[in-house]
Amino acid sequence: MNTIPARLDHLVLATPDLVVTVAEFARRTGVAPAAGGAHVGLGTRNHLVALGGRAYLEIVGPDPEQAGHAGPRPFGVDVLSVPRTVTWAISPPDLDAAVAAARAQGYDPGPVRPMSRRRPDGTLLRWRLTDGDGAHPSGVVPFLIDWGDSVHPSATGLPVTPLLALSASVPDPDEIRPLLSAVGAEIPLTVGSARISFTVDTPRGPVTFD
Repeated sequence: MNTIPARLDHLVLATPDLVVTVAEFARRTGVAPAAGGAHVGLGTRNHLVALGGRAYLEIVGPDPEQAGHAGPRPFGVDVLSVPRTVTWAISPPDLDAAVAAARAQGYDPGPVRPMSRRRPDGTLLRWRLTDGDGAHPSGVVPFLIDWGDSVHPSATGLPVTPLLALSASVPDPDEIRPLLSAVGAEIPLTVGSARISFTVDTPRGPVTFD
């Protein structure tokens, strides 16, 4: 079974303690996530695992080396008490056209802004994405990303845990479905509190995170 959504770029598993969550992922799956790098000026860093195809998992949390960072960090890592899959990203063929199309359908995914991080080998990655502050607060509607000329993280020899399933629950699926359609995304929805759940195949069998 493989239910990787079309144009899935990555899933975001946010945590208040990156070291602990990376170790727990390795314990549960038998696969050690690779160090991704620091988001300089944002106060976070990440570890990565490939999900198969052109997709990956980002485990992101506070960067101890940026302990003096002022202001809230991305993905709400400052207020989390436990790790949580907070959102996901898709990579449309034309980011600007996709944003315009979404706005024409009544959903504004937020402004497009540039970002970067430096990999442990010194390579600087640059990309553009829609600002998460403008996205639906549930996180179930993905943000949009364009890696431009940078090598995609999934093509950098990451350890792999193939994605088997991705789904979400929200209080009102009928509210979310038109927003997903506006950005050209699909994900199975059920009724419940806002939550994203994914299952990966591992040397220790299927493992589910939410």
